[in-house]
Amino acid sequence: MMAVPSTRTPVVAMVGGGQLARMTHQAAIALGQTLRVLATAPDDPAAQVTPDVVIGSHTDLEDLRRVAAGADALTFDHEHVPTELLDKLVAEGINVAPPPQALVHAQDKLVMRRRLEALGAAVPRYAGLVNPATLDDDLDAFAARVLASEKAPLVVKAVRGGYDGRGVRMARDVADARDIAGAYLADGVPALVEERVELRRELSALVARSPFGQGAAWPVVETVQRHGICVLVIAPAPELPEDRAAAAQQLALRLAAELGVVGVLAVELFETTDGALLVNELAMRPHNSGHWTMDGARTSQFEQHLRAVLDYPLGDTDATAPVTVMANVLGAAQQPAMTAMSLDERLHHLFARMPDARVHLYGKAEHPGRKVGHINFVGSNIADLAMLRERAELAAHWLSHGQWTDGWDPHG
Repeated sequence: MMAVPSTRTPVVAMVGGGQLARMTHQAAIALGQTLRVLATAPDDPAAQVTPDVVIGSHTDLEDLRRVAAGADALTFDHEHVPTELLDKLVAEGINVAPPPQALVHAQDKLVMRRRLEALGAAVPRYAGLVNPATLDDDLDAFAARVLASEKAPLVVKAVRGGYDGRGVRMARDVADARDIAGAYLADGVPALVEERVELRRELSALVARSPFGQGAAWPVVETVQRHGICVLVIAPAPELPEDRAAAAQQLALRLAAELGVVGVLAVELFETTDGALLVNELAMRPHNSGHWTMDGARTSQFEQHLRAVLDYPLGDTDATAPVTVMANVLGAAQQPAMTAMSLDERLHHLFARMPDARVHLYGKAEHPGRKVGHINFVGSNIADLAMLRERAELAAHWLSHGQWTDGWDPHG
């Protein structure tokens, strides 16, 4: 008797209902699938668009069980799920991707730094600050080992929970670092201190890995940060020597394999003034530095993440154009001056001026500094980069503020 082929489509569940889940659902539709999401509220960005929503908390085991029930894989829109809860899900037979023993390296900066050192990956010099009783001694020992002067600047980071600049503080000197770290420890949050690296720029090496062990790497990109938030991504990173780009890709693929990552991995890098590459952060999910792939690569990071967690063969990661510029649309400090102008009206005016803008809005209320969308501009020649960057920044500012910074008048 012939077996009847199954008509069931795979189910991927994602913890978190933010914009990353929303865009992953868009990719799932093209694959004939529906992404199930664990959202905190019905108006979360992903909950607005997917019919398969579980309302609950990522810190509640029963809510995690509900969203994972019957799913082929459980994956993440953010890294904030407690590791002990994920271990329980794995023990119950749930396919968690990436697995908790990999994800912890994106959750805990101290665990990540120590593991990367053990793997021979270059990182900024650092020290863990986990005990209030030894804080002074730990900081003094680090300063003696690393700094030429106690007046040199340092970086202090919360070990867990930081993102978009949160949990990262620039310290003027050792005394200031002591105060910042002491405040973290008083709140029960371990910290680390690291040297202030002499940067040329920040880069991101985005890769994906499947359970089968297949890996794929997109071109290395440059990320531009303001106030700890990424505002611009340039793909590929301009004037990055070929051997340095290849080294970044190989490092990211090696880390994905060594850590046992399943899905997308972003390796955020410092390129120092002397050309060295240092690992700054890891993210094990689709990442802001990969939003350009939606319009500038053969396979977007969102489709690739689904392919990876379902163990499909991975897609082609080649760029489809010589250069793509992505600009984040951030909520303005104050509502746009033309208060009657909705975001939709601003979008109307943007398209009238820049019909080639590829806009992706997240369905989020506008709050100061909040990522409410992004815009991609694709160029046919690397010589277009300066023009594309200017247009991307003009467009993002217009959508945020309702003002053209170059004084352009649509009625002029």
